[in-house]
Amino acid sequence: MNNNDVLSRLRYALDLKDSAMAEIFALGGMELKKAEVKEMLTKTNDDSTDEMQMNEYAKEIDNITLESFLNGLISLKRGVRENTEHAPQPFLMSEEGHRNVNNILLKKVKIALSLTSEDMLQILGDAGVIISKNELSAVLRKEGHRNYKPCGDRYARNFLKGLAMRYRNQ
Repeated sequence: MNNNDVLSRLRYALDLKDSAMAEIFALGGMELKKAEVKEMLTKTNDDSTDEMQMNEYAKEIDNITLESFLNGLISLKRGVRENTEHAPQPFLMSEEGHRNVNNILLKKVKIALSLTSEDMLQILGDAGVIISKNELSAVLRKEGHRNYKPCGDRYARNFLKGLAMRYRNQ
């Protein structure tokens, strides 16, 4: 699952329009036009049967772009921090790539939507994935902590699926 897939699934789960997406990017410190956002969400080969070609988008996004969206989502849902005067959140992912994009995705969506650990476990359960509270805690820990565990694509994909089930069926 690449960054474009994550962005596309989040957009679907939270039922966001292109203009709202551009606004969220702006809150995260990245000025994008609606057309640029649309390119990020447009697949180039819709009719392909090859798994790798199915995940090709008109404009590939990097970790910084995805994280700026997540930071903007936090600002939109929770409000801009008063003491930073509209400064974007610090970036946790680096430009050259970060192995654990999924961990940061779960942390930032949890913050943005004010989810508790029980909410996250329920969302995963709705998608058919049952994990313990300790496993979830290990995924949400800071990298380098002795109990830290990297989050796989399966958990991230099912979390976004459960999120869509929760927010689109309200």
